[in-house]
Amino acid sequence: MSALTTAGDLRRLVVRDLRREVRVPDGLIVNTALPVIIMVLFVYVFGGAITTGSSKLDYIDFVVPAVLLMSGGYGAALTAVSIAEDMTGGMIDRFRTLPISGWVVPAGHVVASVIRNLVSCAIALAAAVLLGFRPDASPADWLLVSALVAAYILAMSSLAVLWGLLVRSTQAAGAFSFIVLFLPYLSNGVVPSETMPGAVRWFAENQPITPVVDSLRALLLELPIGSSGVRAAAWLGGFVLVSAPIAAVMFRRRTAS
Repeated sequence: MSALTTAGDLRRLVVRDLRREVRVPDGLIVNTALPVIIMVLFVYVFGGAITTGSSKLDYIDFVVPAVLLMSGGYGAALTAVSIAEDMTGGMIDRFRTLPISGWVVPAGHVVASVIRNLVSCAIALAAAVLLGFRPDASPADWLLVSALVAAYILAMSSLAVLWGLLVRSTQAAGAFSFIVLFLPYLSNGVVPSETMPGAVRWFAENQPITPVVDSLRALLLELPIGSSGVRAAAWLGGFVLVSAPIAAVMFRRRTAS
C-alpha cells in the first residue's frame, strides 16, 4: 500500500470524524463550555480566597493554563467514546472489509481530535480574555503555546484511543474523560502546589500535568520556564510513543477477530 493511498485513507477518516462533529456538535459545546464555566466559578467565587504565590499575578492569569488543558484534555478524552462506538457498532464490519493499514483508523480519530480541540481551546482562551486575562506572550511564545497545547491534545487523544480499545463498552470508555478532567486539579494549575498537604503536594509536583501547566504559564506571561518545558515534552512524547503503537496493534487484533 503506497504512502499516497494511506494518506488519502487518513484524510477521509479525519473528514468523517469532523463531519460527525459538525452534525452533532454536543461534544464540542460541552468540552468548550465546561472549562469556561469552571474558570468563571473559580475566578469570581473562589479567586479572592486563593493565593497565587505572587502579588503581581492575578488569579485569572494563574488559572488560564489549567483551563486550556481542561478544555483540550476533556475533548481529547472523548475520543475514547468515538472509537468505542466504532468498535461496538456496525463500523467495525466495514473496517474489516477495507484495505487499510491497521494504524490509520486510530490515527484518524487522533488527528480529528487535535483539530477539533484546538478550536475548543481557542474559544476558551477568547473567553478568558473577555474575563480579564491579559497575556504577555510574544509571537514566538504563541507558537510554542500552540505547539504545546497541540502536543497535550495529541498525547491525551492517543491514550484515549488506547483506553477505548481496551474497554468493551462506550460507557466504560467515557470514564476516561473524568480522569483527564480531574488531573489538572491535582497539579499546579488551580492552586499553587506549595499550599497542598504533604502527600498531595508530592503527587502534584511529580505528575505529568504540572510541567505542562508551568510551561504554558511561563510562555503566556513571559515568566522563566526553567526545566518545565523539557519535562513536559518528555511526558507528552512518552505518552504518544507508548500508546500509539499499542493502540495500532490492538486495533488490528480486534478487527481481525
